[in-house]
Amino acid sequence: MATESVRPMIGESDATETRVEEPLPVRNLVDAVSEADLRVLLMVVFHLTGDPKWLDAPFRPKRDVKLIADEDAGLSPEASAEIRGQAVALLSDPERQPAIDDPGNELMVRMMSACLGEAVPPEYAPMMREEMGLCRRQVDWSGEAPAALESARPVIIAGAGASGIALAANLETLGIPYRIVDKNDDVGGTWFENVYPGCGVDTPNHAYSFSFGKPYRWSRYFAPRREIYDYLRRCADEAGVRRKVEFRTRVSQADWDETEQCWRVRIEGPQGGELLQGSALVSAIGQLSLPSVPEIPGMETFEGPVFHSSAWPDDLELSGRDVAVVGTGASAMQIVPSIVDRVKSLTVYQRSPQWARPIPRYHDPIGTGAQWLLERVPYYAAWYRFAMLWRYGDGLLPTLRKDPNWDHPERSLNRINDRHREEMTKHIVRELGDRQDLLKKCIPNYPAYGKRILLDNGWYGAITRPNAELVTDNLLRITADGLIAGDNNFRKAEVIVLATGFKVGLMAARLNVTGRSGRRLAEAWHNDNPTAHLGITVPGFPNFFCMQGPNTGLGHGGSAIFQAECQARYIAGSLVRMFREDIAAIDVKQTVHDEYVRRVDAEHEAMIWTHPGMSTYYRNRQGRVISVMPWRLVDYWAMTHEPDFDDYHLTFRDGGRATE
Repeated sequence: MATESVRPMIGESDATETRVEEPLPVRNLVDAVSEADLRVLLMVVFHLTGDPKWLDAPFRPKRDVKLIADEDAGLSPEASAEIRGQAVALLSDPERQPAIDDPGNELMVRMMSACLGEAVPPEYAPMMREEMGLCRRQVDWSGEAPAALESARPVIIAGAGASGIALAANLETLGIPYRIVDKNDDVGGTWFENVYPGCGVDTPNHAYSFSFGKPYRWSRYFAPRREIYDYLRRCADEAGVRRKVEFRTRVSQADWDETEQCWRVRIEGPQGGELLQGSALVSAIGQLSLPSVPEIPGMETFEGPVFHSSAWPDDLELSGRDVAVVGTGASAMQIVPSIVDRVKSLTVYQRSPQWARPIPRYHDPIGTGAQWLLERVPYYAAWYRFAMLWRYGDGLLPTLRKDPNWDHPERSLNRINDRHREEMTKHIVRELGDRQDLLKKCIPNYPAYGKRILLDNGWYGAITRPNAELVTDNLLRITADGLIAGDNNFRKAEVIVLATGFKVGLMAARLNVTGRSGRRLAEAWHNDNPTAHLGITVPGFPNFFCMQGPNTGLGHGGSAIFQAECQARYIAGSLVRMFREDIAAIDVKQTVHDEYVRRVDAEHEAMIWTHPGMSTYYRNRQGRVISVMPWRLVDYWAMTHEPDFDDYHLTFRDGGRATE
């Protein structure tokens, strides 16, 4: 194959063309195309030809809701052969230019629907065009940057995980000065800290990735932790962000200075303390960064290692040892299958059972041909990303609404949710085999998807091992060499792993933030009840922004990186307008904030996470959902795409205060 002109892949931020560096011989091209996902390849063919025949029968794929869908797309052998043959011919032509680059919204809807074999609502077109790099996503100045940038106080960002990287990359491109600090030794946030066995992403990694940066060669569909960490480091390097991060440094205090219209931020690092003045303050520390360590009587007497899963010791040896795991959430579901075959005994202490979704092909590698297509073929990575975003996106959300006329609210929400419960129950029964003693312990009594969606990564098989025991009695106390539960049986342990989750409710309040009139964020969010307009801004805290803030988590699917990019765009867009219009401060109106929170709560009342008799870290002690959002991804994208300054009190640099 000769050198081929291609448009930027999903990881490239500008709209200039690139060139294939390593031509693939035609025979190898045929082999690569044989590994293609035909839905995606079909879209490549349409981009290159513009022929509408490719969007209709007999080339219309069958709908497939599996996360890793069948590559043949349900097409006939004849249609499959024609698509592949056309693709080889087109990609072998070095002079071929795409007939259609950015299809626009109307044609995009038709293409998305043709790709998936189902009708896609039109509101998804502008969002997906941006996500796929078919049109520009990033905020810009729409002209020259203002001269005031040269003397501007920096934006101070706390946290260099995915959210911090996303925002800093925007500010780097815009030329807005910033300082970014992180308590760790490197970027990555949770992916730097969590190194426990089996740690990995539970979102397909082609969706759990930025819309900017170069393409990354993921080894499989659900990447292990080490690849995600490496990916984040590379993206931070490519964006010019990592070299600017001040590591082993944290925000210890932040106070709004009404006179100077800026934040006074105290940071503590290896060289001691420093007091900064910032034009804005951004919390990018997320929801899942402060471990929740239970108070278990006698824990201080235990003679072996006892630690939270996020603080896994580097030199820990588990082979041949008696190990206890406290908790059965997402971390435990990854840890237990990874260690059960090398420990002497494994005792798992469960407070409540979890629903886990079976994921065929979870560990499947991505073949060399598919990798070549993703890296080299124009539009292929973009449409592959689209398919992953769609299948792990909003499709589940409508099934998580309560049906007030449903006859069995004690077990499910509606007819479809009841079917999901039945399917997952059958999976559990099938996996447990003849271990009837485990059925009552493993089948939840709350609706499917009532807590965080978990993926069965070999969990049920692991707890049936001869050396494994699942204990459902309450954990009473820890002794020097074991644990005692409510059945009063002593179980020996040499190592205790606390897979007990995180303190979600504190969020940005951990930064010791004080806003106008001396009001502390911890007071505004008292009773474990954080709230923010769009999950981003809080009344009385001017120029303060949260990322992954209240009610922005994803309980129905989607990607946390998608959320981070939505919030980064909103914050960057706000800063651009402030600099451009000489606005010193923006402070969200209380009425706007309260109305947004009211809408969130009202929507949640109709959703699964307020189902009675069920506890989840999504809810606070009063039962209010504080973590996840009730909206579709496309709704949140639209809400945050352009900041509406009518929602804010504005303070201009001449001292004039806009009135509500």
